[in-house]
Amino acid sequence: MTDMLSFNAVVHARPKHAHLDAGPSLRGLLIQRLETGGDVVGPGFPRSFEEVGESLETLERMFFEPDGSFVWVGSAEGQAWQLDGLLADRAGRLLYVELKGRCPPEVLDRILATFGRPEHGLMFQLVREAVFLDESEFRKYAAAGD
Repeated sequence: MTDMLSFNAVVHARPKHAHLDAGPSLRGLLIQRLETGGDVVGPGFPRSFEEVGESLETLERMFFEPDGSFVWVGSAEGQAWQLDGLLADRAGRLLYVELKGRCPPEVLDRILATFGRPEHGLMFQLVREAVFLDESEFRKYAAAGD
């Protein structure tokens, strides 16, 4: 049986000055959160909305709308998975991506690759918990399930 990640997050480019700090217990795990030092939520991604949209459209079973909303569905070892999302841009760059659903880790890898890798990595804002995590802590959280 395939391991699944389960999450509801907003994916940002990680700001240069973000640092790890002791965090709350989430899903029964001690998680280190990212501190951004204020309202800064990242510099945006190295790709444009249009470039990311074109990359998303190349994924099999991806349904992408011109407004930036998308649904990607599939199955792995008989388990159905689905990701729902929305691209947001500003000043010609992808600013952030709302992303929620349940999928295997390799599916998350594929969709994150379409956004481009920011210089300082990724930052994940958990919607319900209102905390920021780096990628490794996010994956630990997402693997713990609902």
